[in-house]
Amino acid sequence: MNTGDLLNIQPTELKFPFELRKQSCCSMQLTNKTDRHVAFKVKTTNPKKYCVRPNTGVVVPGGTCDVTVTMQAQKESPPDMQCKDKFLVQSATAPDGISSKDITPDMFNKEEGRVVEEFKLRVIYIPANPPSPVPEESEEGSPPRENGSEPSSLASAVRRSFEDSRDKSSEAYSIISKLTNEKASVIQQNQKLRQEVDMLKRELSRKPSGGMSMYLVILIGLLGILMGYFLKKT
Repeated sequence: MNTGDLLNIQPTELKFPFELRKQSCCSMQLTNKTDRHVAFKVKTTNPKKYCVRPNTGVVVPGGTCDVTVTMQAQKESPPDMQCKDKFLVQSATAPDGISSKDITPDMFNKEEGRVVEEFKLRVIYIPANPPSPVPEESEEGSPPRENGSEPSSLASAVRRSFEDSRDKSSEAYSIISKLTNEKASVIQQNQKLRQEVDMLKRELSRKPSGGMSMYLVILIGLLGILMGYFLKKT
């Protein structure tokens, strides 16, 4: 905190989250420590790069004023993320009832009998998306993962592929098992029908051909049809 005679300025450094081709903002708060009106003016060494709102104003006794500084989108990063830009906050006592439109540059000239203060603030760039200091959780005995989330994503993809293959294999096994059971049932039915037909033939062979009843003829015909049906399914 800057504890000047006129204004307290927070923070004492302007920190901008830096990301290429994106605007960035930070703010500072000016607090009047006196019982008089204090006029202020904010200057920068690179006015085309920054927009200050408000860049001039009046802080009433004991009051505060928030100033927003916007950095225009940058096309390239400075070497080592170091910035040489600076800001200057000028403050001076002002007559009661003065407004922002009444402020003139002459008010901040250091003359006899006039209290004028100046405070410099440097600019600091900070990464917009800093890497997490906590490594990703890993299995016991294995080293922390590196390169962001790529290994985790790859592992997830492999796991999903394995689970899909396992599900498909389980489904195929279930279908094969069902077909095998159906085939065994059909074979069993065929064997049973063959046994019944053989038994009927033996019974008929012991009787004269003229004594065959219509009932037996129909029954043999039905059994033949059923046996043919089951033989096709096998």
